[in-house]
Amino acid sequence: MAGHSKWKQIKRKKAVTDARRGAAFTKLIKEITIAAKAGGGDPAGNARLRTAIDAAKAANMPADNIERAIKKGTGELEGVHYEDVTYEGYGPGGAAIFVECTTDNANRTVAELRNLFTKNGGNLGTAGSVAWMFDRRGQIWVDASRYDEDAAMEAALEAGALDFAREGDQFVVTTQVHDFHAVQEGLRAKQIAWDSAEIAMIPKTTVKVEGADASRLVRLMEAIEEHDDVSRVCSNFDVAEEALAEV
Repeated sequence: MAGHSKWKQIKRKKAVTDARRGAAFTKLIKEITIAAKAGGGDPAGNARLRTAIDAAKAANMPADNIERAIKKGTGELEGVHYEDVTYEGYGPGGAAIFVECTTDNANRTVAELRNLFTKNGGNLGTAGSVAWMFDRRGQIWVDASRYDEDAAMEAALEAGALDFAREGDQFVVTTQVHDFHAVQEGLRAKQIAWDSAEIAMIPKTTVKVEGADASRLVRLMEAIEEHDDVSRVCSNFDVAEEALAEV
């Protein structure tokens, strides 16, 4: 799982600045809206909506914003029509990249993403070109400084987690998609909070990327991540810590 973990580490180290907070809210609102549209406005019966609301609360989004996004999704308020689309491609060094988007104009989104790939030394591929290299899994990230590792691992595994590992200053709990919320509830029952939780594409194997390719790849990943329509981007790259320090 090193590829996904490396990108998560980079994002955490760079952190979301106040200047980018509005963009982060926009993406969260899109996700809440489309989740409510797909599965209804009750988070108790809509796992995707529950995950989206948790993410919004973790980002300190006001409750009124969350409520409006839900109502736009259910049709109680007028809103934009969004759809889920995915794109696949390769970055510098041969790293596979899987991009999940929520957009109101797929033609615009694919054109803009193709341009980002091309400008940053990558290329957009066809559907299915890299998806087979990933497994869809739930991942929950817990601050390792706050909890005993053995106790956190026991709580996660008892709740049905697939894997438990330490990544730097975080514990990473990996689950099957259908066990994602049960594991969250199991952790919550043991008073273990988490920094973030998501359903993501986890690489089956990783590709070592070095030198100039590593820098170009990180720039490409950042450019994709910052696109307004992109909800999540995953890759199978593995970059040495020394290279990350330079980046």
